[in-house]
Amino acid sequence: MSSQIIIADDHPLFRQALRETIAPIFKHSEINELESLQETKAELARQTVELLLLDLRMPDSDGLAGLMMIKGMYPALPVIIVSASEEAETVRAAIQAGAAGYIYKSYSLRQIHDAVAEVYQGGVHVPDGVAENVTEHEHEELDAIAKISSLTPSQLRVFVALSHGFMNKQIAAEMDISEATVKAHVTTVYKKLGVRSRTQAVMVSKALDISKEAIELG
Repeated sequence: MSSQIIIADDHPLFRQALRETIAPIFKHSEINELESLQETKAELARQTVELLLLDLRMPDSDGLAGLMMIKGMYPALPVIIVSASEEAETVRAAIQAGAAGYIYKSYSLRQIHDAVAEVYQGGVHVPDGVAENVTEHEHEELDAIAKISSLTPSQLRVFVALSHGFMNKQIAAEMDISEATVKAHVTTVYKKLGVRSRTQAVMVSKALDISKEAIELG
């Protein structure tokens, strides 16, 4: 199988600009453009991928849950978040969730090139000023993200489904597993998150900024 770089973003013009910008770094790798999280997960299962550039706001994305799902399945894969959001809290949350870098879409082409090269060479790229002024509330959110990151991919899918209000029977049908297995996952999720109820788990899920429109359990 050939090795490749994936650009996952639902804006074709931005994908093209990003592709042209990073092409000199990856002269011997294929650069593949995808427009959804579902396509990205399918391609990761099919091909050897060196680096993933991921937009958190594709139509079927689920906040940081999509990033965590990918990192849970492919822990060695470097993932760079490419986003229009320049809030320091979002950047810190993405890095805590496993991203190897965070690139603002407002970056110049040179800044994008250098940031991608930094990550590809084994570093972590964080925009200037992001490490400053972390509030007590944000410390709590980052702690929640760290706990969520400890979930296995299956546990994370159950957790996301819980955050969408799915009942155990619905989760079992969507994931093609038994209700007993769902209940076992829910029990483990509660334990790892340090919560005692579905309501408390949903409160923890707010740290991931999970969309109320998108849900994809596969």
